[in-house]
Amino acid sequence: MSLSFACSIKMGKKRKSYGPRRKRMQRPARLVSAKATEWADKYTGKNIVRGYSKWYGVDELCAVVELRQLGVPISTERETELRKAAAQRSVSAAGRRKRKQEKTQEDDHPDSDGTFAFIAGYTSWGFSYGVTWEELNETPPWMNDEEEESEPEPACDFKKAARHTDELPF
Repeated sequence: MSLSFACSIKMGKKRKSYGPRRKRMQRPARLVSAKATEWADKYTGKNIVRGYSKWYGVDELCAVVELRQLGVPISTERETELRKAAAQRSVSAAGRRKRKQEKTQEDDHPDSDGTFAFIAGYTSWGFSYGVTWEELNETPPWMNDEEEESEPEPACDFKKAARHTDELPF
């Protein structure tokens, strides 16, 4: 065997897998496929709606519509059950999205807390150090905007101190 023979073999280009074709089909193609393979007639499971939805990768309401187009009798009670379940899933998903959004808003400033605007690090005893909000002359962004911004009261009222020169502030 010569070296030129071994070098003449070409490696094929790898194809990207997009999953089974039946799960990428649009409705007209699914209906043609189901009729051609007599899918509904050959199905032996207990729940034809769930079986169709899993086989073709569609939701159960879409499966009901397509199975009716294929001539499979499905009760309206079953369809209303599926609609209620879909509505419930939608409501719970909205709640999950809202909770996740609230959590990410809380985590928008992972390198800061109520005292420090930026936590540079921690001491060997675990105390944090860095730039404080007071040093930046800012308030933390998560503070309520409802509180109207007012000028901070000075630590020592100089006008009062000028009037009472006899009393020392310390």
